[in-house]
Amino acid sequence: MTIFLPPFAIGKLKKISLFVFLSIFACNTFAQEPRFLVLNYHDIIDAGNINPLNSMDTRVENLEQHIRWLLKSYYKIISVQDVLDAAKGQTKLPKKGVLLTFDDGYQSFYTQVFPLLKKYHVPATVALVGSWMEGNVSPQEVSKPLLTWEQLRELTQSGLVEIASHSYDLHKGVIANPQGNLQAAAVSRIYDKARLTYESEENYRKRLHTSLLKSAEFIFQHTGTRPRVMVWPYGEYNQPSIEASRQAGMPVTIGLIDGTNTLADISGLRRLLITDNPDLNDFKEIINTLRADLTLRVAHLDMDYLYDKNPEQLERNLDAEVQRIKDMHISTVYLQAYADPDGDGNANALYFPNRHLPVKQDLFNRVAWQLKKIAGVKVYAWIPILAYQGSLPESWYVHEWREGKVQKATHIYTRLSPFNAEARQYIAEIYEDLAIYCNFDGILFHDDGILSDFEDAAPAAFFYGKEAWGLPDQFEQLYATSKTRLTWAQHKTELINQLTDELTNRVRIYRPGIKTARNFYALPLLNPDSEEWYAQSFDSFLKHYDYVAIEAMPFMEEAEQPQEWLTQLARKAASYPDGLNKAVFELQAVNWKIQQKIPMPIFIEQVELLKKLGAKHLGYYPDNVFENQPELTELQKHFAVSELPSRSYRRYHKFRFGRFNHFKRFRYYSRFRHYSRFKKI
Repeated sequence: MTIFLPPFAIGKLKKISLFVFLSIFACNTFAQEPRFLVLNYHDIIDAGNINPLNSMDTRVENLEQHIRWLLKSYYKIISVQDVLDAAKGQTKLPKKGVLLTFDDGYQSFYTQVFPLLKKYHVPATVALVGSWMEGNVSPQEVSKPLLTWEQLRELTQSGLVEIASHSYDLHKGVIANPQGNLQAAAVSRIYDKARLTYESEENYRKRLHTSLLKSAEFIFQHTGTRPRVMVWPYGEYNQPSIEASRQAGMPVTIGLIDGTNTLADISGLRRLLITDNPDLNDFKEIINTLRADLTLRVAHLDMDYLYDKNPEQLERNLDAEVQRIKDMHISTVYLQAYADPDGDGNANALYFPNRHLPVKQDLFNRVAWQLKKIAGVKVYAWIPILAYQGSLPESWYVHEWREGKVQKATHIYTRLSPFNAEARQYIAEIYEDLAIYCNFDGILFHDDGILSDFEDAAPAAFFYGKEAWGLPDQFEQLYATSKTRLTWAQHKTELINQLTDELTNRVRIYRPGIKTARNFYALPLLNPDSEEWYAQSFDSFLKHYDYVAIEAMPFMEEAEQPQEWLTQLARKAASYPDGLNKAVFELQAVNWKIQQKIPMPIFIEQVELLKKLGAKHLGYYPDNVFENQPELTELQKHFAVSELPSRSYRRYHKFRFGRFNHFKRFRYYSRFRHYSRFKKI
């Protein structure tokens, strides 16, 4: 947009900077759309009835304090109608809007909440489970009295209460893997143990549609009002469930992902779950911080280490690892989703059902679930970007310029080419299958996403470079000068980043709340010009991923002075805007060069050094449960985080798990990253 100012106006700007004037004008012209919060409560009870073991209960006195503070702090408590009117452009939302929601339809909404709504004249939404309202529920699921239809009709007629659906019969767990784990019905494919098969896409969508339509019709029959809002049980939803909700007449749906919202988000609103009966100070902190920006402490786990052909031994191994992770008091696990028993970094098979590669065992969903629900950590699926081995056409793979001609690349990572459309589709379908069959919180893109200065030299890559980027289509011309080589590398960097964006979008169809992290070699950070040899850029990664997992491994890099090397690495990361906020410094727990464990004094010294240098997020690789490496007691002292994920992260699920038993000794695989040929000597 061009701004024209008359001469007399320019003359009056002598005392005010033109820059400041234009900045104010731009801010007013392009004001951001107001963002609003959605808060989630459950049962509201008297002080005398508080159950310290039930983190979902909130004292009515505390709820009233929350409402009073919001109003005194210039928040406007809005209704669903306000949101829908604003979405149609009929009105505008206030700058500090808050939507109050109450799940499960407990009678306390009528006896405790409704009087407060009338007292302060503020609206709220209550979500009902159809099968519960009909009495089709066991005492183990619901032991508290629910709203009556007479009460609900009074609530509706008050004009203060929106009746929402909490589904008809999706507020339950269904068997979601061969091991029998119960997971949220709305987002899980039911596993049929008798037939050893998963629910089909068609049957899954039909089940969603039937439940939501039945719920909407059920509420209409009893209240005379059709629900416009779907509140997802356990906060779990995906694109198929959103489509089913829309077809059932509920365009607004609400999950349980922390954060704020705009009108563009009404098909999947973020919502802050209020747990542990917060007093006013705790509530203020939740509202002001949104529980965002937590410190990460990451253990990087190899599924290959835990796997055993003997199912009983496998369960003992898994139990031991889950207990160890729980005892660490860390926040995050990067969990291997692919099989790589020879340690070369290529996916020979996968640990989840998929349409392309062999399934070593349908195990990832089981392990991820145990880690999430017992250890209380976030789980990222660690999976290659390009390194998939299989009987695929040679033209699909990365090629290099060698001995004066184009040949299939000889790097240890046998990578599919990001320039090949069929290869990209093949990879995307693997990621899509991961999301369909597994419950996880993020993706860690493996460190195989590299292209050297001699790659990719396939005809398709040259053609793409010429058509999309205007580059020469001959290797000699691309490689002729340092400028052309770096330009080529920068385009390749962005192409791989765009591929991972595409893969993330495929996953978010089924797991909308996932975060992303990507492994990053140290050298391109220490020497940005080395992007030419890797097609990796720290600045570019910061723009594409939630976190950048830097391989802060001085012994792997053969650094003569490891402490100085780490210091330089941390300071380099800190020199970038958001560098330390997004960087996860991954230390090594093993010296692969000499096949020995890193001594704990050295490991802890590196942890403390990085903390001192301002590193916020730390991780390590690998974790060895069988040899207690790194040592658990030392991790508890120096590696644990104080701000663990809220207990609400383990919400609702009270399933039975086995006890921990003895386990076999660890079988060690070499996991040294073979990328030395990319390093300039």
